[in-house]
Amino acid sequence: MALILRSSYEACNAFMTPIFNAVALTARAPSKTLGVEIEMPNFDELFQRIQTVSPLARLAIAKKEGGFTALDNSNLQDSDGLNWKTLENSKAGQKPIHQIHKIDNFLDLGSPMLRFRSSLEGPCIGERFANFIMDFEERKKWDPQIASVCELYPIYDTDAANIHMGFCKYGDCSRLGIGYVTTKPNFVSSAREQLTMCGIQDFPDGSCIIWGTEMDDRHNHLLPKGERNQRARTHLFATTLMPTGPNTFDAEYILQLDCGGNIPAFLTTPVIIETVKSLFTHAKKYFSGGEGSELAKYITSQQQMDFLHRLFTEKKGILFAT
Repeated sequence: MALILRSSYEACNAFMTPIFNAVALTARAPSKTLGVEIEMPNFDELFQRIQTVSPLARLAIAKKEGGFTALDNSNLQDSDGLNWKTLENSKAGQKPIHQIHKIDNFLDLGSPMLRFRSSLEGPCIGERFANFIMDFEERKKWDPQIASVCELYPIYDTDAANIHMGFCKYGDCSRLGIGYVTTKPNFVSSAREQLTMCGIQDFPDGSCIIWGTEMDDRHNHLLPKGERNQRARTHLFATTLMPTGPNTFDAEYILQLDCGGNIPAFLTTPVIIETVKSLFTHAKKYFSGGEGSELAKYITSQQQMDFLHRLFTEKKGILFAT
């Protein structure tokens, strides 16, 4: 019992340090928008939080492979002492999501920490999965509540982010920026808006972590001009993808979302769960692909771009391309 209490204390203690440091201690990097700098978060704190609630992220950052099977055979599977409740549990591969876990009122923030697990067929391409979330046209295909998604301030050079992260300590940051999201009103809540920092971390084995966290109130000057909606807040979000074979991968999606407006969690949680299920239903269909599919077209275009890049890199020039 003492060991469990200690583990739980240590896990919660990992969330005591703020993600964004005091202004005087903040590091910044230029964005692609002239005159706007991006405040760098405390990446150690951010990824410690992610690893605390996502064993698959812990596995990826530890540069280990094998997906959920490896977790079952290691001490990385829920060694945090947190009180997870199982909402759904089925055999991997039978459904787009085979496990759903929840911690009620996580850290007394009024909203649950949710965790979803999925095993999918198809190539593990993190950029494609991130596109489902970050691209408005893709988001509309599975999220009926979305009203707008835009990347307001992409970082000018991801090398700056990698320097602040400690040079591949948490993988290679291939994308980072501040984004803005609005949702439509529904039977539970009015329209909502969010201002989040999001990024993608790539690992040598093909794994990746797609992450996000809400910006602090002191960053509200970065919100686009116009009428304000009720603010929702993503306290923590991460999706970890890890290859489990030549054409299969595991995914673990964690989310703590406060929908704002003092709406009780028992009303908003079922809506969130159904929305995430819709995301993975879309992902399952997309990654299973096949000849002529959107995925096949994307892979072909990437192969062509890689070929041209190699030509120029090797200084053969475009005239030698056939």
